[in-house]
Amino acid sequence: MRLTLHTFLTLDGVMQAPGGPEEDRSGGFRFGGWSVPYGAEESGAAITGWFEQASAFLLGRKTYQIFAGYWPRVTDPGNPIASKLNALPKYVASATLGSVDWNNSQLLGGDVVTEVGRLKERPGDELQVHGSGELAQALIEADLVDEYRLMFMPVHLGSGRTLFRDGLTAAALRLTGSSVTRTGVIIASYVPDGPVRTGSYDLDEA
Repeated sequence: MRLTLHTFLTLDGVMQAPGGPEEDRSGGFRFGGWSVPYGAEESGAAITGWFEQASAFLLGRKTYQIFAGYWPRVTDPGNPIASKLNALPKYVASATLGSVDWNNSQLLGGDVVTEVGRLKERPGDELQVHGSGELAQALIEADLVDEYRLMFMPVHLGSGRTLFRDGLTAAALRLTGSSVTRTGVIIASYVPDGPVRTGSYDLDEA
């Protein structure tokens, strides 16, 4: 399976608590729900299209708990997101949870990077990561992400957990697709493109 990473981002790279004020207040974060004003049909259609490609999900503890508290209550079989999340395998990376009871969920044992590498070797289309900040950073550091699907909201916050934290290994990405919604959200897909390349705009001396 290909590992695809999906998340909402502010223009300064924050991914913490996009969906509501109580989603994640860690670190004194006070802007929870910052993505909500920018919802649009175009972004909803993009997300639905991504979920159609899922064969399994890989989630961190916080995202798993948020999803497990919401999506099992959405029982409409025609809902394209709920139907996928409730039915497909869900692998949870957590060192603190003792069990997971959402249908077709299981905890990953041992080293997460090793376990995810094994999951990627299984047949299927996409192993999708949604949100899951700490897990996402570990996957980026281990070079396990095959595609980034990012939604940049027209807002900057100046604080909060970011996707690309300080100290991550530097790497280049290549844009493979982009669009803009009527609310100003930039939807962009990237794939890894090797090491960072540098250059100079200095004028050559005669």
